[in-house]
Amino acid sequence: MKTVVVKCGGSVLKELSDSFFSSMTSLLADGYKIVFVHGGGPEINAMLENMNVKSEFKNGLRVTSQDVLKAAELVLSGSMNRKLVRLLEAHGIAAIGLQSSDQGILTADFINKDDLGFVGDVTSVNQTVLELILKAGLLPVLTPIAKGPNGTVLNVNADHAAGAAARALAADHLLMVTDVDGVLDDGQLVPVLTSLETKKLIESGVISGGMIPKVQTALKALESCEHVHIVSGKKPFYEDGRWHGTQFNKEEETI
Repeated sequence: MKTVVVKCGGSVLKELSDSFFSSMTSLLADGYKIVFVHGGGPEINAMLENMNVKSEFKNGLRVTSQDVLKAAELVLSGSMNRKLVRLLEAHGIAAIGLQSSDQGILTADFINKDDLGFVGDVTSVNQTVLELILKAGLLPVLTPIAKGPNGTVLNVNADHAAGAAARALAADHLLMVTDVDGVLDDGQLVPVLTSLETKKLIESGVISGGMIPKVQTALKALESCEHVHIVSGKKPFYEDGRWHGTQFNKEEETI
């Protein structure tokens, strides 16, 4: 089964273009099965503000109290998941929204409960459930909410969740959808990178800020995923069998 895992952050969802969805349908037409993982940061921020709940980040992860977790679940499993399923269906793609803690689709353990609260790192993926859904011709849309220990649920980083799903499914491609074309060097797109080249760009400061966790997730996913891409949600990323954006390859695949 040829599989593509697509990760899209909440800030990008509202900017997805018709051409983005055309690329999705092109993938399906070419025989790929697709799993979608979404975030919802800006909407969670707005919900927390309405609830008058303060939120902070440590090392790029949202510190998640019980109140923050409640808001995250309401947004991610409710409005964001529903919105994305409707968008996909409006473009002729059969999709089904899933809360990833159900059936242990994603299972996680606390990273550091004292420092981060209900934040987890994915420890396992229910590959069987995902494959059943894919074989039924449906596109699963997953929340970054995982089953935790002793009946808890945990907030997980959406990039990490997508990477874990890609590794579990041995996906052919993992797509990290952003609002930029890919990794840029002096404003120019870098079409192909290896692990070593990527690390050099991080050290030199070419890759910085929020792009760092994305490329780190990309490199980790390469352990069991053939190709990882950072692509724009504002334009086509796949046309006539050709990929656009920045593609990360294993070292031995570099010419």
